[in-house]
Amino acid sequence: MHFHGIFTPLGTEQVAETGKSILFLLETNPGPGLGILLAYSIFGKGSAKSSAPGAIIIHFLGGIHEIYFPYVMMKPMLFFAAIAGGVTGTFTFQLLGAGLSAAASPGSIIAILAMTPRGGYLPVLAGVLMATIASFLVAAIILRTDKSEGDSLESAQAATQAAKAESKGQETSTSGDVKAVTSEEVQQIIFACDAGMGSSAMGASILRDKVKKAGLDIPVSNKAISNLTDTPNTLIVTQEELAERAAQKTPSAVHVSVDNFLATPKYDEIVSALSGESAGVQPINQESADAANTESNEIDLNQIDEVIFAYGKARGSVTMGEATLKAIFKNKSIGIPVAKEANDQLGKFNVKNILIVSTIANQTEVQKYAPNAQLLIVDSLVTTPEYDKMVARMYK
Repeated sequence: MHFHGIFTPLGTEQVAETGKSILFLLETNPGPGLGILLAYSIFGKGSAKSSAPGAIIIHFLGGIHEIYFPYVMMKPMLFFAAIAGGVTGTFTFQLLGAGLSAAASPGSIIAILAMTPRGGYLPVLAGVLMATIASFLVAAIILRTDKSEGDSLESAQAATQAAKAESKGQETSTSGDVKAVTSEEVQQIIFACDAGMGSSAMGASILRDKVKKAGLDIPVSNKAISNLTDTPNTLIVTQEELAERAAQKTPSAVHVSVDNFLATPKYDEIVSALSGESAGVQPINQESADAANTESNEIDLNQIDEVIFAYGKARGSVTMGEATLKAIFKNKSIGIPVAKEANDQLGKFNVKNILIVSTIANQTEVQKYAPNAQLLIVDSLVTTPEYDKMVARMYK
């Protein structure tokens, strides 16, 4: 979301004059993306369909609109759905005189309603609803009539990141050479993006939780790149297309760039490096990853009585992962119950007929409490292709 720098000052002027501004709704309206994701939830295929419900939560409630971009990249015709939703929503806002009293960021429906002036809820909700309906109808027609397989969700996500980098005239590598990260040279971690809001705040929250769990006393915050100061002993985390700007702004800091603030293995690598478990930010131990993949390939759902998603203190992505797998099971008429449980409660599931799903970062805790249960380790609890592969093996 890169239009805050344009819409915010203009909208603020209108608020001073009229008490509200429609400009604050132009970018933050979640309706177009919501309609597309709803269409994928009903008419999509494979991992795109199964992951769409989780993406809806991130998009509509979390306000991270970037989550639906790969779904559009999979079927470029869906740009027309996004356009239809945007035009319809803006027309409805204008017709009913909708507006917000301040910028709503991230673009969550919760943040939007919080910034809606008293008495203005109906026009705002009507615009979001009409945008959702318009984009859903167009997307539904496209998905139902398009018989091509299209790109996979994973390749579309990669293409989205590449397109963003290319638009900045940068190379599209997924991991650059980064300076070694050690606890001696890092006393604070800052997530930097254009506006200092939205996905960078979510990324900071994710890494802050990992740092705390590792027992490290290092503050993690988020800022706009324009507000950065060149301070030594600082680790700056930014998206790849903004890495050059961040490096120019803070040459004394340690810099790490990521593809996506919400889903990257580099957070675990950073924590490991700061804990002194590795010499720097390196790829995740391949032997561990291979072992996890080998174990997941041996999972037979016919021998599983229940699936448990394990979590530490935070359960946001676990809830979305649980919803994703439930949707897959429902679509395939699989009656295996799916639930979530805290790590310290996994002892009661320490049997072979229980499958525990977790991330690499949480693997050690899960194995400590439930060493006898079957374990599925994934990079992302929401977008992993392992769920579909596991179900496919069930019918072989």
